[in-house]
Amino acid sequence: MSRTLALTILLSLSMASSAMAQTPGVTESEIKIGATYPFSGPASSLSNTGKGMMAYVKRINDDGGINGRKINLILYDDAYSPPKTVEQTRKLIESDEVAFLFGPLGTPGISATIKYVNAKKIPHLFVVSGVTRFTNFNEFPMTTTAITSYFTEGRIYAKYISQVRPNAKIAVLYQNDDLGKDFVQAFRSHFKDEFDKKVVLSSYEVSEPTIDSHVVTLKASGAEALLLAGTPKFAAQAIRKADEIGWKPLIVLNFVSSSVSSTIVPAGPERATGVVAATMTKDVADKQWADDPGMKWYREYFAKYLPGADIGDGNYVFGTQLGQLLEQVLKQCGNDLSRENIVKQSRSIHGLVLPTVLPGVVINTGPDNSMAYTQMRLQRWTGTSWEQFGDVMTADSN
Repeated sequence: MSRTLALTILLSLSMASSAMAQTPGVTESEIKIGATYPFSGPASSLSNTGKGMMAYVKRINDDGGINGRKINLILYDDAYSPPKTVEQTRKLIESDEVAFLFGPLGTPGISATIKYVNAKKIPHLFVVSGVTRFTNFNEFPMTTTAITSYFTEGRIYAKYISQVRPNAKIAVLYQNDDLGKDFVQAFRSHFKDEFDKKVVLSSYEVSEPTIDSHVVTLKASGAEALLLAGTPKFAAQAIRKADEIGWKPLIVLNFVSSSVSSTIVPAGPERATGVVAATMTKDVADKQWADDPGMKWYREYFAKYLPGADIGDGNYVFGTQLGQLLEQVLKQCGNDLSRENIVKQSRSIHGLVLPTVLPGVVINTGPDNSMAYTQMRLQRWTGTSWEQFGDVMTADSN
């Protein structure tokens, strides 16, 4: 070996070792990653997303990891409580010294920690919240988001209701935080000057044990359409209460609350018949996907890595997709696991199609888009499964 070639190899190895040394949580055999999830509290059903991600990471590690490194995924319970999210996020960064955060879930907690994480210059990747301001590159240069913005989703619903119930008064029951307020803003943007006369609002706090009184009040408004913008526990309560009091509006659910196991079953599958929601994922219970190669893969994977869990829970599907996004980012990083490159690669995903997403839905990120998903399709609950209808809609089609 020539002296020049040897020096080049040594320099390359030195640079790689230096990059690892400068990135906490990265060794030659491991990369440490963290997130917070509501494993307890009012949104605990959403924590199955975290369990789905954990399962897929186990699959990655069983296959030898990525570029020779196993993933050490650390998930902490924040109980959907912002002070707890702050505490656990600080622990991940300052005590566990994770390389980056990936897929933390919960709008209140992310709202409470996003400035801190960005100030620390920690990659804050594919957070599970559709709050529109989280997608602002200038304000949050370390953050990417895992779901379509709530504003875009809300505009899709406003357009749909306008088409099928053009003269209807619309009730919006929303969670009183950034999640719910984005949907209100979307409807305000769509209806413009007609908003105040067409839309009646009612907000609730996640600390409320029940939202039955809100539903009764909204029925009295004479609304013929109802948007539920919140988390599964409250969406299920609203569907059940509307049925109990004989109110039959067109009910539209936000994506976060569209899980069969977390919302539809607690509400009562028959009571939910006719409910509409937007999605990016295939429903494992839908017979149209019985022979679909992607869903065949998912059923086999689920049986091995999530035995005994409810395969009908869409949170597991989405958690698996998060795991696949993580896999893609790390593969693109190669051996450059500097935090700068980790963020760069999360914003350089092109043409990624996952096995459990709907046909036509493709993941593309870049300098002008920090959302993993910008496409959704409407679906209607038949009483036994979700049935998709219409075309795939994008941020530009609403």
